[in-house]
This record gives sequence, C-alpha cells and structure tokens, in this order.
Amino acid sequence: MKQTLKRAALLLSTMLMAAAAALAVAQQKEPERTGGPYVPTPQVVVDEMLRMAKVGPSDFVIDLGSGDGVIVLTAATKHQARGFGVDIDPELVKLSNAEAKRRGVADRASFQVQDVFKADLSRATVLTLYLLPSMMTNLQSKIYEELKPGTRVVSHDYHFGSDWQADDQMSFDVPEKEKVNGVPRATIYLWHIPAKIGGRWQLRIDAPGSGQYELAVKQRFQTFQGTVAAAGRSAKLDLTELRGEVVRFAFTAGSGRNVFSGRVTGDTMQGTVELATGKGTARWTAKRDTTQAATR
Repeated sequence: MKQTLKRAALLLSTMLMAAAAALAVAQQKEPERTGGPYVPTPQVVVDEMLRMAKVGPSDFVIDLGSGDGVIVLTAATKHQARGFGVDIDPELVKLSNAEAKRRGVADRASFQVQDVFKADLSRATVLTLYLLPSMMTNLQSKIYEELKPGTRVVSHDYHFGSDWQADDQMSFDVPEKEKVNGVPRATIYLWHIPAKIGGRWQLRIDAPGSGQYELAVKQRFQTFQGTVAAAGRSAKLDLTELRGEVVRFAFTAGSGRNVFSGRVTGDTMQGTVELATGKGTARWTAKRDTTQAATR
C-alpha cells in the first residue's frame, strides 16, 4: 500500500512539473501584449506620420509595436529608408517579414519578436509609435535617454503627457477609424529628442569688449531656463528654444540684448549672436564645465 502511495505521489509530482514547464514554454512563446491590442494604422495616417518626420533615404526608422509592419514597409518602399519593427506577436512579425520579401525590400525592412523595453534604439533617426497612454508613459525615459539628439519621434493619437509636450502636432479626419474607436479623426504628435544642455558652461563671444560669461542652465526635456553672469552681474535667459541639437536664447546686456543661435555637440555649443550693441553679429562658443554634475 505504501509503495502504491509513493508511486502515485511521484507520478503526480512529475505531472505537475511537466505542466509547469509547458506553461513556462507557452508564456515564452506568447508574451503578454502590454502595448494594447493590435489595431491597424490606416495608410493615410502612416503617410502623414512619415511626412511629418521628414523621412528620407538616409533615415533608419524603428517602429515599436509594429503590428502588420505598415509603417516600416511604407518607409522602405515610398521613401527608400531602412529600419525594423518590433512586436511581441510572432504571427504578425512573420507576416510582416513575408510582406517585406514580397515587396522586394527585405534588405531594408525587417521585423523581430521582442519586448519593446529591450529593443536597441541606438540606430534610429526616426522612432514611430502607436501605443496606449500607459505604455507611452512607461517608455518615456527609455526614449529620452537612448535616442540621439535630433532623432524624430512621431506618435499616432497618444502622447507623453503634459510633462514632455510635443514640438508639433496635427489632427485630421480619418473616417475609417470610427469603426475602431468611434472617433473619425487622428492626431499625430512630433518630438525632436533634445540635446542635454543642463549644467554650467563657459561662454565666449568673439567680439571686442564682449568677454566671457558663466552660463547656468536647468533643463526639462526641450524646455530650459538659466542665468548668465559676468563681472559680478547676472541676467536671466529668455527667448529659450531647444529643438534637437539647435539651441536659441538671449539675455540683456546694457541697453540691448544679445540673441544667440547655434548648435549643441556634446559638451560644446557654438553659433552666431546678434550683438546688443547693434553692431552686427559675431561668433560664440560655449564649453560645459564637466567638473560639476549636469542639472536636469
């Protein structure tokens, strides 16, 4: 009797272990769709997204939650761009790769089964999204930190919230969407990944009598504020703009205002300044003080 009970217990334990293993395999093959249900993006919306992002032959487009692959496929066929899509649905990925071969763009467009949080974004010059608000929020930090300054991010219908507002947006009628969500319109949002300019800088204007300034900047995504100091006097920055690597700001000097425009490259900024003296323009450069922690 004891032997029979032991065999039964061993059999039951083996069956439970096998069931657990099978469940683990099934979960690996079919990961949870965290970005929301698959909803096709109408072609007219795809075309407008790529137009707003100014996609061209030199671009590499990455689509997170690529679904049927229409965005990357359109970028490859209509704009001669390269890129890949990431989705967790193996069947959709299979269909997308097959369509890339059918269209003759498999050398420029590919798709892979992957968690969007693990996707390598480093090659992107354009990132496209059609994900639910919660997913947008969860991806915000990854997108901001991993993409290179100047990369364009374009999203269908959903944004990052008031914390990181879009640089541009547009809405237009899309009647076929009414069958999907009851709203016959689409909104497209566009961001340019901003250069990281928070911190302290040594700024120099290459003009007689202009001298050097200490620039202190606090940044929140593409918005920033700061002060400039020289010879014991300080002034607040105004007219501040940051679009990708392109920066603009101004400060009062005497009875006028110095207005700066230029480009950020890592720990260096340079460009031209309209002089407060009214005597034309001059070159300016700024170097970040890397001995102090950057201020976001």
